[in-house]
Amino acid sequence: MTGVNSPVRVPRRPDRPRKARRRGPGAGPRAILRRPRARAALNDAALWLLMAWPLVTVHDVPLLLRVPAAPLLALAAALSRRAPLAAAAVPAALSLAATPELFTSTFSPALVVLSFLLGRRAEHVRPSIVAAAVLCAAGLVAALTLPGADLWDWSTLVTTVVFAAVLPWLLGRFRRQQYELQSAGWELAARMEREQQLVAERTRLRERSRIAGDMHDSLGHDLSLIAVRAAGLQVSRGVDEDARASAAELRQAAADATERLHRIIGLLRQDSSGLSQGAPEITSETVPELVGRTAASGVDIVLHRNGGDAPPEEAPAAPSAPLPPMVDRAVHRVVQEAVTNAMKHAPGSRIAVALRREDDCLSVRVHNSATADASDAVPPDAVPPAPESGSGTGLIGLDERVRQLGGTFRARPTRDGFEVAARLPLTPGPLPRAPADAPIGPSRSQEELAQARRRVHRGVVNVLWIPVAATAALAVLMYGFQIYTSHESVLSRGTYDKLRVGTAESSVTPRLPGYQYDEETRPSGVPPDPADSDECRFYRTATFADSPLYRLCFRDGRLSAKDRVTRERTARDRDDR
Repeated sequence: MTGVNSPVRVPRRPDRPRKARRRGPGAGPRAILRRPRARAALNDAALWLLMAWPLVTVHDVPLLLRVPAAPLLALAAALSRRAPLAAAAVPAALSLAATPELFTSTFSPALVVLSFLLGRRAEHVRPSIVAAAVLCAAGLVAALTLPGADLWDWSTLVTTVVFAAVLPWLLGRFRRQQYELQSAGWELAARMEREQQLVAERTRLRERSRIAGDMHDSLGHDLSLIAVRAAGLQVSRGVDEDARASAAELRQAAADATERLHRIIGLLRQDSSGLSQGAPEITSETVPELVGRTAASGVDIVLHRNGGDAPPEEAPAAPSAPLPPMVDRAVHRVVQEAVTNAMKHAPGSRIAVALRREDDCLSVRVHNSATADASDAVPPDAVPPAPESGSGTGLIGLDERVRQLGGTFRARPTRDGFEVAARLPLTPGPLPRAPADAPIGPSRSQEELAQARRRVHRGVVNVLWIPVAATAALAVLMYGFQIYTSHESVLSRGTYDKLRVGTAESSVTPRLPGYQYDEETRPSGVPPDPADSDECRFYRTATFADSPLYRLCFRDGRLSAKDRVTRERTARDRDDR
């Protein structure tokens, strides 16, 4: 029997399939693709397929080299995130093993892709440049030592390094710097939003302080009137002792309420004025104790008192003459904030705190020097994280505190680090009025954005001029080598006349130049070689390319023929000219 609130079962249509139930929050392809490790594994697998595809479609390298290349390229794809330089070295080594010219249609695509990822993911530049130089040096050694190789093979290797490795690496560096510029821009936008929120909050607090001041003036006046009337009632005639005692209690209660109201409103006004109208903050720690506590935690910090060194453990606990309470707290606050910023933004740097007391003022200076190995603490990663940044209100608060005491404050970067300095008068004086928009040192976000823009601009310039300069230098080098080989392949007329047919090859070879006209191919346009010769060598009669040639032919280890031949210019030679 079905009641009013009983569920009614609707029969399922036989042609409508039942929906699959989710087994859990992590099930399903979309959920798996949201995982960073799964996406990285899929990207590496796609990268390996892209690099391994020429192994199947292109056959310009031996099969014995293509078979082990597949797992090696898979290893390179896996290392492309944590060790991009080692990953880029894999196709370079395979190409060099295939040919001393380094250029192969099988491994060059992998070299291009991994070189781009090297520039995109590597943190430092120097290891990549050193690796390219080592590769060129290895190619030069191979060209000079391997049989059948010459410097023309090395020129092809250098050209391949420039266009298949250096140029993609530069494009990867440009993309990395562009990403850093975008990150710096978003960081600047986020910081501006935080500053807007701070400004709005300060505006609200100032308005509340004004309201509190108005309440103080109004209620204080009313309470003062109550106290005056109670005092008049207390001394009036015709009032008995009980009424006079009650009037005295009422007058004292009004005076106490007025004093408490003054203290409360004074605390509220501290936020907008910066001057302590109530009780100052209470702390018993001195600057030497702060430096000693910081040094005990392992920070390299030293204290200088009046131009001399004072180790933290040997520094006196307090100056010889006590400082005014507000000046003492301001000095402690400046040193504390500066040391905190140095430990946060320049870990491992040396911090120097200097205190100098004169007759009418006290100077404090905190300087942290940059360290040479600061970048070693950053682990290599595909994309570096954005630099940590604070709200930037610490230095603003210090400037306001020092200014309210009539002193001067300065925070600026130096040639070897960063410096925070303040000068505080020991006697109260008129408060200087600083403009509301007075800058406190250079803006860190502006500097970071400008540096990122300079890096991107430098990357664009490098992408343009480095390949052009390398190609021009290689062309000049090979042209000079061609002139050198042309000069060294000239056989003098006197030596040619002294050669006799039938002389042993072992005695003829030492008198010949070090280079031939063309050691690999036969010169075009020369007459056929004599039939009774096994080998013929050609030497120049002059340095110019169109000069006649000397032909020396050998058979059975002896000079069998010698003559002077003239090249007949063919259609191909005319096209070349």
